[in-house]
Amino acid sequence: MIVDAHVHVAHLARLKVSWDQWMGAAGDAEAWASLYDEDGAPVPERVSRYFAGEGVDRVLMFCEYSPKATGWQTVEDLLPIVEHDPQRFRIVANVNPHVHHPVAKELDRQLDHGAVALKIHPVHAGIAPNDRELYPAYARCVERGVPVIVHTGPSFFPGATSKHGDPVLIDDVLRDFPDLTVVLAHGGRGWSYDAAASLALTRENVWLDLAGLPPKRLPTYYASFGVERIAAKAIFGTDSPAASPSRNVAAVRDLGLPGHLTDAVLGGNAVKVFPRL
Repeated sequence: MIVDAHVHVAHLARLKVSWDQWMGAAGDAEAWASLYDEDGAPVPERVSRYFAGEGVDRVLMFCEYSPKATGWQTVEDLLPIVEHDPQRFRIVANVNPHVHHPVAKELDRQLDHGAVALKIHPVHAGIAPNDRELYPAYARCVERGVPVIVHTGPSFFPGATSKHGDPVLIDDVLRDFPDLTVVLAHGGRGWSYDAAASLALTRENVWLDLAGLPPKRLPTYYASFGVERIAAKAIFGTDSPAASPSRNVAAVRDLGLPGHLTDAVLGGNAVKVFPRL
């Protein structure tokens, strides 16, 4: 089973950034443009057909409430896609203490809509991941058995606060919530690969998602640790629309990993981490 554990299916009318910024240099703008109606809403059957054609069996779609950076992508925007293809699609919740209070109540609301994980985006929200305002959300995740995905590394969207993407800040959260499962999104992308990898390799409950990272570059990014060790704790994700799922799947296969590790990266590890997948 192929799992793309990091996808953004945005409602274009609620994006704060331009289409070109949102797509990025590696995105397939033509393919993604065809997924929307004239009002900028994703058309569920088109989105489903796209990911099926890309060979993806499960897709984790992120909502995001980041008015300082990328805009509003609400959980309600994603529900029609899940309703159209409930086997393929899952939702990942998002809370931002600057717009949600109390955060645990908002998290419950999104989880009750079917979200299978919580995404914290400290860089876009403008709040450190170890800020105590987020602790009620972490506590609720432990109570409900829900993993937390935390953005790591910088973001170059206007309004982002990249210092909050330092994986070292997650160490406080891991200390205070030892039973919390944490996925470090983008694997420490940019200046913090080693810190993210160190956390994942020394903590049983910490994982890396590879979204936004060209697979062929992984041996270089994680040269200090070895790509096989990283693969054992890595979860495939594309950060779509910024990358093609099928091309990245092929690139993972081209890494020459043992078969069981390739399978783990492309889906097996995600099944372990996301119990409601």
